[in-house]
Order: sequence, then structure tokens, then C-alpha cells
Amino acid sequence: MSAAAPLLNVDKLTISYRIKRDWIPAVRDFRLRLGPGQIVGLVGESGSGKSTVALALMRYLSGNGRVESGGLLEFAGEDLLAKSNVDMRRLWSKRIKFVPQNAGAALNPSIKIGRQVTEVLKAADGIEGKAATDAMIDMFHQVNLVDPERVAERYPHELSGGMQQRVTIAMALISNPDLLIMDEPTTGLDVTTEAVILDLVRGLIADRHTGVIYITHNLGVVAQLCERVLVLYAGEIMEEADAHDLFQHPHHPYTRGLINSVPKPGQSKYQARLQSISGNPPALTQQASACVFADRCPLAIDRCRTEKPPLERLPAARLARCHRWEEVDAVAQPPSKSPPIAMGGDLPTSASDITPLPSLWGKGPGDGGATTLMRVSDLSKQFPVAATLREALRRVKPTPIRAVDGVDLQLRAGQTLGLVGESGSGKTTLARLIIGLEQRSSGKLELLGLDVRNSVRERSPDVLSHLQMVFQNPQNSLNPYLSARQAIRRPLIKLRGLPPDAADAEALALLERVNLRAEYAERYPDELSGGEKQRVAIARAFASDPALIICDEPVSALDVSVQSAVLNLLAQLQEAHSSAYLFISHDLSVVGYLADTLAVMYLGQICEVGEARELFQPPYHPYTEALVSAIPVADPGHKTERILLSDNLPSAQNLPSGCRFHTRCPRKIGVVCEQEAPPWREGGASHRIRCHIPLDELTTLQSDLVAADLAPAAEDS
Repeated sequence: MSAAAPLLNVDKLTISYRIKRDWIPAVRDFRLRLGPGQIVGLVGESGSGKSTVALALMRYLSGNGRVESGGLLEFAGEDLLAKSNVDMRRLWSKRIKFVPQNAGAALNPSIKIGRQVTEVLKAADGIEGKAATDAMIDMFHQVNLVDPERVAERYPHELSGGMQQRVTIAMALISNPDLLIMDEPTTGLDVTTEAVILDLVRGLIADRHTGVIYITHNLGVVAQLCERVLVLYAGEIMEEADAHDLFQHPHHPYTRGLINSVPKPGQSKYQARLQSISGNPPALTQQASACVFADRCPLAIDRCRTEKPPLERLPAARLARCHRWEEVDAVAQPPSKSPPIAMGGDLPTSASDITPLPSLWGKGPGDGGATTLMRVSDLSKQFPVAATLREALRRVKPTPIRAVDGVDLQLRAGQTLGLVGESGSGKTTLARLIIGLEQRSSGKLELLGLDVRNSVRERSPDVLSHLQMVFQNPQNSLNPYLSARQAIRRPLIKLRGLPPDAADAEALALLERVNLRAEYAERYPDELSGGEKQRVAIARAFASDPALIICDEPVSALDVSVQSAVLNLLAQLQEAHSSAYLFISHDLSVVGYLADTLAVMYLGQICEVGEARELFQPPYHPYTEALVSAIPVADPGHKTERILLSDNLPSAQNLPSGCRFHTRCPRKIGVVCEQEAPPWREGGASHRIRCHIPLDELTTLQSDLVAADLAPAAEDS
């Protein structure tokens, strides 16, 4: 199809939602041209209108949504706005497909995987029986599903998240669609699984010449996958350009703000604070007659607040909606409001009124002389497995699940220990053992030199006050019936022992410290954005003046701009309070920014530990090498040789002999890896790797791959 007749042609599309009696525009003047085999990225913060656009392009808006008259929506030369629902169902069955963010929710839990896929083929092409089964198995091979015959006989809950996502992609591609819309399809996946999925999408699309609209807030994914990028903010296009041009020379301050919000691999809190975009997007009901980004823009002038900028056509087939687009590259980026963390010395005079116990702390964040705050020794957790009928009849006791197996860790006061690994590696179970939500099977946990009891119910209020947790989803951890002030005052009263009046005052002070104004105190969780909820959760965690805060994926569900603000906030609060963090994530760039020390976990064991900067340079464990190579860097010119791991993750109930990673390791050296547990090898003062390969050999093997690209980031950031 020629450029003059694109696969998808959208122009002046306005989408509105009914709010009470009024129709309020949510997306205004949207336009897009997409050719066969082209991948266009659609990026922007939550609430920018990305998913609304996706639903409108499919003609699948909810009952309170509509496309206003005057817009153009053509697919393969046909007017979609003029088609009936029956006509659209025919297109959905074969030519236009959608891949959702939550694959588990999209699959029917009561129907086997194979039947769900063959039903799609029957509806699209009338193929059924053996022909449909053969086509399904072939498609499963194409999406790299191991043992597709067995997968076809499973139910969705029996598959991992990555396998579920591959099934939804197989369902979308099996009918050879012309248009594929993917809405955050890898947001909840590990970086290794995400890398496999992205390579899979890139290869399949190239073979089938399917046009793809890829919706995400992950700029690294966009940079590595998409040809063109369209930036959406508050329902309006801010900028559109070739991916390389956009990342190298953004012409809109919002685009530059998003790009600068992303932590680079190897970047540290000691070098510079992350740039972030202050403020919040306007509400739908705020009809702006000026630039919708003006209130948050560091480059705004009077004209921006009185006159709406047009969407201008620029050289090199670019679009930009900014009065000052020609100056954006030339105008210096405003510096971060916060300096980098000091490498030691006294705490700043602006430290919190909540005074930590001075005798517990070392010289300061980043100082090697800091007191050991927490020590974990040979910690293990086994979950019993119910016996099958056959095992019960034979009186065979099933092998338990060894979720955490002999973990040794230590954390100094005022520092951050980052814990990384794929889903199922045991990270969250380890966190729950430390916090007391799970009882350990064996091992020892010391906090402040004192032995900590197993269960949270057995722990004293003093221990409870020193151990707090920030969860991945604040929506689920905040009580919907408590206001922000009420949520924060509870630990102030119960764990700090403050009287109600003093607790109310301290709650307001804590909200101010997490950059929330006093009016937020009376708001309930459903009145807050995702980033605001997480700030309230962080304020609540600091309310008891804890020595250690466990952060379990606290920014994985947030937009990049909000993510950078939360990471900066955590760094600031740590500097002021000298609290330590156990920071859990599968994103090495994020955890590497905040961490002083990193530990890599695989199948319940620690396979590598060392200073954060050491884990971005060889030598590293082959598993760490795969994690680092899978980081999607927000630079289209950055090319790394990916080390793709299979989804064939062994069960924690039937662990492999020898090295636990040998079944997936691309550097396995032979029978020794399969039969003998690997030794710990010392790579420096604090760097240790559990591997049979000598460290000098690992360095030689790895020096030409990812490390050559990532090391400069650590030096230049």
C-alpha cells in the first residue's frame, strides 16, 4: 500500500465522554497515518488519552463515549465511522486485533487455552478441527511457547504472565490481521520476558507487514521498538516524529521532560537527581484556551498562557504543538531542584522533626563505615504442597516449594539494598519474611543487633515501628475509607505514641515532606492520582520513624515522570532521616539509581551481590548479564546484543541439581554446572558471584557485549 493510501488514516478526531449532562472532550484533534509493517508508538502520562484513542480507533468506546462529527477515521480506505456494529465485528474477528495490558484478565479462566485460540480461528476464517489445531500449534511455535501441545491443554491460571501474554499475541496474530493495537502489553512483565516479547513482536510484524500502534509509558520500549512516536498530553498531540529524531532532538518541553525523567543504566543518586515534571495534568473539565501544558512547563512565557499553540508541520515530517519549538533544543534544561546525595558528612539542617536515634547511625548515606542495620543469615522458607490422591494412597510426602533457600544478606544504616530478579525468584517472599507477614522455616534475622521474632504478631511495638513497607499498588494498601490524614495518623498514634492533636499536626507535616499540599489531607484514595497515592503510602511508612523500609516494586506501575519524582523523594527522605531501604524491582535501571548495593536473586538463592556500580560492568553472573542486556534503553541508537532467556523457568518444587541456572544459562560449561553447586567467587571488596566460571573468563566473555554500552552511562551521567 502506498504512502498516499495508508493502512490507517486519522484526522481531526475528537472523542468526548458524557459527564453528568455534558459531553466533555477527552481527546481533541487527533491525527495519525500508519502504513503496513510500521510500528508507531503512542506515549504519554496516565490520563493523556492513549487508551481512549485505542478504543476509538477500534470503534469500541463505552456507552458514555462518542466520536464527534467532523473527524476522519479510515482503515484501508474504508470509513470506520460509517460502519455498523455488525460490520465492525467482522473486522474485529480478522483484520483489526487488540492486545490488552492484562493478559490474565483477557483470557477466559474456565476454557482451556487451545480452545480459546481455535475459536478465534473459526470466527475469522471458518477453520476448525485438525486444521485449526495444527494452525494453533504452529502459531504457538512462532511465539516461542515451549511444549505448545501441553500449553493448549492448560487453563490460563496455569501459565506464567509471560506465557499468558504470548497466548494473547498468538490469538491476535493467528488470523493475520492488518492492524494490531497493543495497549501496554509488557508493563507487568520482567525485563527478560519483556525483551523476548518485543523481539517476537518485531519479527512477526516484519514477516506479516501488520501495522502496529504500540501504547506505553515506557520510553525505553518505544525507543527500541517503534519507527515513529506520537506524544499525547491532556488529550492533545504535543509532538510527532521519527523515533531517532524525537529522542535526539525533542521539540516540545513535555517530550524532553519525559525523556529526562528516565534513569539511565548505571546512573546513581550520588551523581544527579532525576529530572521530573512538576504538577499534574489538567482535569477533563478544564477547557484550556491556551497551551494545556503551560502550568507545568519550565519554558512557558506569557503567550503560552493566553494563546493555544497550533499543531505545526515541521521539517523532516515532524509535528509540534509549541510556541517555542525552535528554541527548545537551544534553551538549557532547568536544573533539578534537589542536589545529588552527599557522599557522607552531617545530615542537613533541614532534617525532619522526627529525630532518628543518633547512636544507631553511621556517618551518612554512602559511607562504608555505617553500622550494620539488618543481617539475614541462612534464611529459608518452604511452602508445603498438598498431596495428590496417588501420593496420599502411597503415603508419599510431596516435595515442598523452596521459595527462599539459604539467603545471606546485610544492610547498613542509611543505605539502600536493591533486590532484583524475575517473577518467581523469591524477592517478595523474602520481603514478607523480613516484614513478618510470612514465618520463616529456618534462619536468623537481626535488626539493630537484636534477634527479630518470626511472626509480626510476636514482635514488639518497637520492632514494628522500625520496620515498615511500601507496596507496589497503593490502591490496595490504602484503606478506601480513611483520608490521607487519617491513614498517616494511625501509625503516629499506635507506634509513635503521639496524642491525637500532635498526630494530626505531624500528619500534615509528613504530607508536606512528600510534596503534597495541606488540602490533600482530607482526600480519600479514590480522589488521588496513582503518584499521589504512593506519596501518601510513603508518608505513612515514615510516620513511625523506621530504621528500615521495604519497598516492593513501588514505582513499577507509575508513569516515568511520576516515577522520577517518587525516586527523588525516596532519596531525599533517606538523606534526611537516615532510614535504610530494601528496594525490590525487576527494573535494573530504577533500582540501580537508588541502590548502594545490589543483590540478584534466582530461584530462591542469591547468585550475585555487590556495589550497584559494579553490577553494570563485567564480570557479572550470566543471569545478571541477561537482566542487564534486557534493559530497554531510551535511546534508539543504543544497540545491545540481547541475551534472551527461555520461559522454561524451573519449578521451586523441583529445583535443578548443580547450578540452579544451568537449565537456561547461555554460558553453561558442561556437566559440572549440572551436577555441582557453584562456589562463591570474590570479585572485590564486596562483589561476590556464585558461578563455576572463573571471574577473569567471565570478564573476557562479557566485555564485548552489554558492558561496553552501559559503562559510559555510569561515568557520564
